[in-house]
Amino acid sequence: MNFSSFSIRNPVPAILLFAMLTVGGLMAFGQLKVQNFPDMDLPTISITATLDGAAPAQLETEVARIIEDNLASISLLDHITTTISDGLVSIKVSFTLEKDSEEALNEVRNAVDSVKADLPAQMNTPSVTKVTLQSAPLVTYSVSSTKLDATELSWFIDNDMTKALLTVKGVGQVSRMGGIDREIHIDLRPETMASLGLTAATVSSQLRTVQADTSGGYGEIGGTRQTVRTLGAVSGVEALKALRIPLPNGNQIGLDEVGTITDSHARPTSLAFLDGKPVTAVEIKRSNGFSDTGVAKDVATKMKEFATAHPEVTIEEAYSTVGPVIDNYDGSMHMLYEGAILAVVVVWLFLRDWRATLLSAVALPLSVIPTFLVMYLFGFSLNIITLLALSLVVGILVDDAIVEIENIARHLRMGKKPLDAAMEAANEIGLAVIATTFTLVAVFLPTAFMSGIPGLLFRQFGITAAVAVLASLVVARLLTPMMAAYFMTPQDHEEKDGILMRAYMALAKAALTYRKTTVLVTCVVVALSIAAIPFLKSGFIPVADDSRTQVTLTLQPGSAIEQTRVVAEQASDIISRIPEVSHVFAAVGTASSGGGPDATTMANVATATLVVVLKPISQRERKQVLVEGDIRDLLSALPGTRVAVGGGGNGTRLEVTLASDDAPMLETVVGQLEEQLRSLSGIGAVTSTASRQAPEIQITPDFEKAATLGVTTGTLAEAVRVATNGDYASSLAKLNLPQRQIPIVVRYAADSRMSLDHIKALRVSGAWGSVELGTIADVRIGGSPSQIDRIDRMRNVTVSVELNGRILGDVYAEAQNLPALANLAPGVFLVEQGELQLSSDMLTGFATAMAIGIFCIYAVLVLLFHDFLQPFTILMALPLAIGGALMPLIMTDMSFSMSAVIGLLMLMGIVTKNSILLVEYAIVSRQNGMARIEALIDACHKRARPIVMTTVAMAAGMLPVALSLTGGDSSFRQPMAIVVIGGVITSTILSLVVIPVIFTFVDDLHQALRWRKHDPAAAV
Repeated sequence: MNFSSFSIRNPVPAILLFAMLTVGGLMAFGQLKVQNFPDMDLPTISITATLDGAAPAQLETEVARIIEDNLASISLLDHITTTISDGLVSIKVSFTLEKDSEEALNEVRNAVDSVKADLPAQMNTPSVTKVTLQSAPLVTYSVSSTKLDATELSWFIDNDMTKALLTVKGVGQVSRMGGIDREIHIDLRPETMASLGLTAATVSSQLRTVQADTSGGYGEIGGTRQTVRTLGAVSGVEALKALRIPLPNGNQIGLDEVGTITDSHARPTSLAFLDGKPVTAVEIKRSNGFSDTGVAKDVATKMKEFATAHPEVTIEEAYSTVGPVIDNYDGSMHMLYEGAILAVVVVWLFLRDWRATLLSAVALPLSVIPTFLVMYLFGFSLNIITLLALSLVVGILVDDAIVEIENIARHLRMGKKPLDAAMEAANEIGLAVIATTFTLVAVFLPTAFMSGIPGLLFRQFGITAAVAVLASLVVARLLTPMMAAYFMTPQDHEEKDGILMRAYMALAKAALTYRKTTVLVTCVVVALSIAAIPFLKSGFIPVADDSRTQVTLTLQPGSAIEQTRVVAEQASDIISRIPEVSHVFAAVGTASSGGGPDATTMANVATATLVVVLKPISQRERKQVLVEGDIRDLLSALPGTRVAVGGGGNGTRLEVTLASDDAPMLETVVGQLEEQLRSLSGIGAVTSTASRQAPEIQITPDFEKAATLGVTTGTLAEAVRVATNGDYASSLAKLNLPQRQIPIVVRYAADSRMSLDHIKALRVSGAWGSVELGTIADVRIGGSPSQIDRIDRMRNVTVSVELNGRILGDVYAEAQNLPALANLAPGVFLVEQGELQLSSDMLTGFATAMAIGIFCIYAVLVLLFHDFLQPFTILMALPLAIGGALMPLIMTDMSFSMSAVIGLLMLMGIVTKNSILLVEYAIVSRQNGMARIEALIDACHKRARPIVMTTVAMAAGMLPVALSLTGGDSSFRQPMAIVVIGGVITSTILSLVVIPVIFTFVDDLHQALRWRKHDPAAAV
């Protein structure tokens, strides 16, 4: 059935179809989420196990190894990544994309449950959760008050503000940084405890049994049934002071007789500063599947309402990650609009017919808007990937209309009526339009099946682009011919060839005359293009300028939070003097690292994270990487501090991970690698996660003396733990308040645990009363790892290299040639993860998608042309585009990254489309009885203008992006634009000349095979 002819004779169905698609698309556009990148909904499970006060080395043996060994047998496992710090084991179990996330959660939970009996008895049950939050905070607010003290403000945030924010749809987590938690302290007096023969553990356990409300039992009084509840808990500090507890020897004592009871607060584990002023911060993360801008807007509205209702607090936005998202969205939308306008302008410049130009302009929105409906149905968002797909296909969308309208205009110039011209032209060009569209679909769709994180990104690109070109096919076959038939006017003159057309025709004839010379020159060009490939630099994504960077400060293990605060304030003051810096937010007690799906945040009082907010790109002359260089140089003067600049995850840092079961050998190799990496030119700081020794007090029992006095190691450890830090959090007595419980911490007074002599004097319960710790144990200062990192059941260390503007692949290639990496010690392994793994997965997946795409193109062409040889003519256009695509990247010193891959994929479709237009017309002309050379010359004459129009429209649409004129950060879009412009111009020039020549050689081969088939004697 000829759909174009049907639409011309019956315009109403086509009009109704596109009216419905347009309305549906516009409604879907309003519902689409706006994000920077698509959500990385990876099957990742998090395991958290806590044991207060336990050293990392102990937790590695007693907890981490046991859980890891039981996880190793789960199918489709990617990596097991473990971080062990003081009292905490955090395990991240990541799977391949093929793994169902719910199935992964159940299997991990079952694996952890099966080893509970092997874990320390005092440990809380490990929590197993599926990662459903974005790793990076969406927005962070600072909260201060002149009416509330630090404790009251902290509770106000934890209770009132958190409740309000969690009602916002899409908010997944609200965290407080800074502030203090209220606690009741019972500071025991050592002299009194010694005279009574009591230990801190005894007082704590007895208080827990007395200060409690317990339920149990039933009564049947008065003929009714009642529950029984024992109310033993007091509700205030004064009542607690008067509370008397029984002692093991049968006596009793009041709490205020053995210690000082105060309503106090816990040790601060984090502090927050905004531009040097102390604040309490609120960090908000969104859940997967929601819009960055939508959630941020709703949060801002809720915060405004909350601030109005609570004038006693001052709320100010510290920093937000939404600004760059909005800038990228606006930049991508501008690119889409500008590309569409320039494409329409190109049509007018070539056709000089406002009616034909209007028809082309109508085709654009009618192809793009229905695509929004499909994006909504697939659950996609408006992100940098999908908007790039739409921006790139603008030139292709108008191309279908250009081919149809230009052909109709040519028929009109022959003196035909508009209706006849539209029907004949649409019928003539139909096969070429269908072939070009389906070859584009064959290029785009295989990218949707790439694996890993690159596959998640390219899935949205491939499907969006494929749907858009399919929509343009429907427009070109149904709407454009119908509108042309009723809208365009007849023309009674044949347009004469211009000087450019005459020059091109002379060149095409010369190429067909000197075929071997043409092929030789073409082979040289292709060979030079291929030879340029080794000079390409590779990376996952280009270095971004999102007007925000991060500085991580790490002090010596064992540093107090006050020492970290001093260094953080010094660093904030230094950074704030840089002209391009707008604000500095400091979070003391937290260490953030990585970016994207690999971002992590750890609590550590010896670290601080500074978020440096820069002025918008339009208000500063220097790029972010240059400002980061200044920060790096200025902070190098901080004594005893590791400084890491840049958040990672955005092309700013190379991370090399080494793993081994031999910890000493691993440390030796890492030390050598760090030293050798520092010799590389043009890089920033080189740091590693190699754990420095944290100071610890080591107590070694004298087993003979301890046994004589009836003291066990467990009793000794418990006595020391409770005396110095209090009991486990789950074992503490609580003071019940109307809305919360306040922990009651029993321990020795601070001035009684300031020296080793104080520790030695602690009382430990024995079989015949309490004894001093120093009489049954050796107490000394020692050291142990402050943090242990493991990957795939081996210890690992990650060495980070700040790229300082250099390309990831370039620096990694140099690093691989260093002796420490080139000749790894036995038992030490290199583990690819982070951007290195993503870049490797992307290139591997791209090569596979490219091969599948080329095969699909060939299959589509064979089906459409019923010929196995001539499709090779069309495919020969692909290598002609390589040089034009890659040379501009080399000349501009840009990397072959994800955006360049997107541009190259688009280029494959464009050059194939141009070749189809030429070859299809030549084949049809020969079928109508025209000689081969004449048919090729006629095809060049008839198809040159629509091909050139498409090329100019595409290049013009990409030019503002290539020149960074679209606003916002163009670092991701620019390489793509450069690849497309260079490739499309080069391939068009070469294709118009070379493809007709290749057609003749393939046709000669075809004729030779037919001759041998019909002349069996020739085959002998």
